[in-house]
Amino acid sequence: MAAQEPVFIKCAWRLLPFMMLLYFVNIMDRVNVGFAALTMNHDLNFGPEVFGFGAGIFFIGYALFQVPANAILERVGARRWIFCILLGWGALSALNAAVTTPNSFYAVRVALGLIEAGFFPGMILYLTYWFTKSFQARLVSFFMLSLPFANAVGGPLSTTILGSMGGVGGLAGWQWMFLIEGAPAILLAVATLYFLPDSPAKAAWLDDGEKRLIAERLKSDDTAQHRDFLSALADPKVYALGVVYFGYAVGLYGVTLWLPQIVAGMGVSTRATGFVVALPYLLGMVVMTVWSRSSDKRNERIWHVALPAMLMVASLLIASQAASNLVIFICLSLVLVGALSLQGPFWVLPSSFLSGAGAAGGIALINSMGTGGGGFAGPYVMGIFRQATGGYSAGILALAVGPFLTAAIVLILGQLAKKRRRT
Repeated sequence: MAAQEPVFIKCAWRLLPFMMLLYFVNIMDRVNVGFAALTMNHDLNFGPEVFGFGAGIFFIGYALFQVPANAILERVGARRWIFCILLGWGALSALNAAVTTPNSFYAVRVALGLIEAGFFPGMILYLTYWFTKSFQARLVSFFMLSLPFANAVGGPLSTTILGSMGGVGGLAGWQWMFLIEGAPAILLAVATLYFLPDSPAKAAWLDDGEKRLIAERLKSDDTAQHRDFLSALADPKVYALGVVYFGYAVGLYGVTLWLPQIVAGMGVSTRATGFVVALPYLLGMVVMTVWSRSSDKRNERIWHVALPAMLMVASLLIASQAASNLVIFICLSLVLVGALSLQGPFWVLPSSFLSGAGAAGGIALINSMGTGGGGFAGPYVMGIFRQATGGYSAGILALAVGPFLTAAIVLILGQLAKKRRRT
């Protein structure tokens, strides 16, 4: 960040650590079902299609409430709205421990998706209240380090709980896992009221000069075409970016939510599976940081999204044909590395033509189409092919369609943007 503007460094240090902690808990509560499946599926007699549908249906609820949730945040402020979201998702995440049938599993997953819907797009929108576009890829990437970190920590934690808590108090290990991992969100809800000011103007730790400087920099940085909610939702670029994000999410969640079972199927013990699955996320943390810095340094976004998506496609194609467990694991790890790397550069793209209420609606719609649609499709497609074939190869091959769409469409958008600049 520019040395002459230390106020942005101050804001980053005050906001990012707490936001990252919230996102860490969010990801833990979203993907722990993949580890629960190692024993839950047997206990509840859930087949691959039931699990795949249940894991994915979370994202249907998630998609339905994205746009309304960001509209509420824009109206009532981040502090109170994120408090409500945290309180609800902590309770619902813990409620996963009470599921006994496929329908109860589906119901809790949909409800959890609905209540979590406003968190991630709300946090992306919140960053635009504080920082100019030149810093956003790095900041989004730092914020999203919580995604691989949560998977890296959550895997060993979840499988340790599964292996050590089974039978305690008459509950299965997977039930304890949901109860223990749901509690932090409820506790952090209260902390949100103290650590998350609605905007720079309401931050007690900024003086009047610092508030004025931030406002001036944001105003001069605002080149948005859409500042109101409805006009943003009518822009074709929003829907194109939604499809770009959909393709990424198909690959990411299709692998993430099935990887524990894939690794366990290679002969790895339940407890060791969590540690093995952590490895690609640790690598992803390093690569996504370097890649986002490269994007900001070059002020380039299109190829910084397209190249990681191409890596995902190539890795999925090789994994689908490989016979070696080691090759399959390396390729699936590279899928995750590619998916994580494109996040920071991608989320700068909407802010190039959206701001204010327009950004609230546009970001929510993009994330709804992407994470909502792709997050459902990826795990469910894997479940269908696993049920039909008894293996994972066909499902892994099908996932490659998603990131192929991501690379193709983002490159088309880049070419169209170049043509507009020439005319």
